[in-house]
Amino acid sequence: MPVPLAPYPTPPAPYSPPAANGAQSQLVCSGCRNLLLYPVGATSVCCAVCNAVTAVPPPGTEMAQLVCGGCHTLLMYIRGATSVQCSCCHTVNLALEANQVAHVNCGNCRMLLMYQYGARSVKCAVCNFVTSVGGSASAAEQKFNS
Repeated sequence: MPVPLAPYPTPPAPYSPPAANGAQSQLVCSGCRNLLLYPVGATSVCCAVCNAVTAVPPPGTEMAQLVCGGCHTLLMYIRGATSVQCSCCHTVNLALEANQVAHVNCGNCRMLLMYQYGARSVKCAVCNFVTSVGGSASAAEQKFNS
């Protein structure tokens, strides 16, 4: 008489993130400053590089990013903040909203420059040229001598 074979065990269900359609968000690791991706709905994220656990901001909190002027580290902050202190070099960075800044091409090298509304000129970090952006049209660009 044949012996019936035992049925194969059912494989475990694959992991599915809590958000529908696998939506993800991102934040900067509080330890090593790497950009972390995490499923929407998570309350904290453990970094695979340095094992630091970073708390996820509450749902509905709008985040913004800027690059630190001191050490060029990517910083994330709650949108609406007026300044952000870098946790690496402690530089206090001015956090401007998109409607508070304007753009102009450098009068010398044509690099796209960003400046705060109300500024009269902006100095290019590439060639040190100072481009006039406010005031009268006769205030032409001047070379910065340093």
